[in-house]
Amino acid sequence: MRLVRIGDFGGEVPAVVAVDGSYRDVSAVIDDFDPAFFAGDGMERLRGLDSGSLPVVSGRIGAPIARPSTILCVGLNYVDHANESSMKVPEEPILFTKAPNCLVGPYDDVRIPRGATKVDYEVELAVVIGKQCRYLESPEQALSHIAGFAISNDVSEREWQLNRGSGQWIKGKSCETFNPCGPVLVTPDEVDLSAGLDLWCDVNGERRQTGSTHDMIFNVATILHHVSQFMVLEPGDLVNTGTPPGVAMGMAEPGYLHAGDVMTLGVTGLGEQRQELFSA
Repeated sequence: MRLVRIGDFGGEVPAVVAVDGSYRDVSAVIDDFDPAFFAGDGMERLRGLDSGSLPVVSGRIGAPIARPSTILCVGLNYVDHANESSMKVPEEPILFTKAPNCLVGPYDDVRIPRGATKVDYEVELAVVIGKQCRYLESPEQALSHIAGFAISNDVSEREWQLNRGSGQWIKGKSCETFNPCGPVLVTPDEVDLSAGLDLWCDVNGERRQTGSTHDMIFNVATILHHVSQFMVLEPGDLVNTGTPPGVAMGMAEPGYLHAGDVMTLGVTGLGEQRQELFSA
């Protein structure tokens, strides 16, 4: 099943992707793809619907989930990305958060913050939590707590992240529009993690990032199990699982982003995103 939210920012309606590729409005039975939906029986109610009989809806594609209570991210989760960042390969997951209000749609423009000089891109596999993750007993148990998968672009301002935060990354991670997500949330039955998912990102048509989830240091199940020992992940929360190599920061001549640049990125089976940058 593929979930999508359609409409102007702040006024999106929940929909599902029908067999013919059309978007079918489910707002008559579902308020939104929000924490209450994931915590309740929302998924089961959707599975019982005949999507072909539902009204077609069109318009802007928003983030596939309503604002989560937490956006949790994993840093340096690919060896080559740690190396290009001149940082030590982690022995356990490096965790940081992004402000939930930086979540936007997959085709929304990305705002370059005032005073920013080193804006960077990061294509990532995102996990949406379906059931509360609290002291999970094993990585295997974690897999049953996943509602679905999506694409995230963990946009970053490296100067603020690394030189203005005294070791804390949030200043460079939480600027408005800094987490495009979507276009769809794909349920686990349609995603084969064991096969590995390819990730890629282009800037102005030039391939910058190429990777596979096979190359993660800590896989999805390990991440969720680990995190649950330190904090509670709630239904509807978003977990960004790390980016492969090729970011601007790691280039011999850093290719940071500027107004007018276009990012295009994708993950196997989860679709593609496209964002243009503009100055605040």
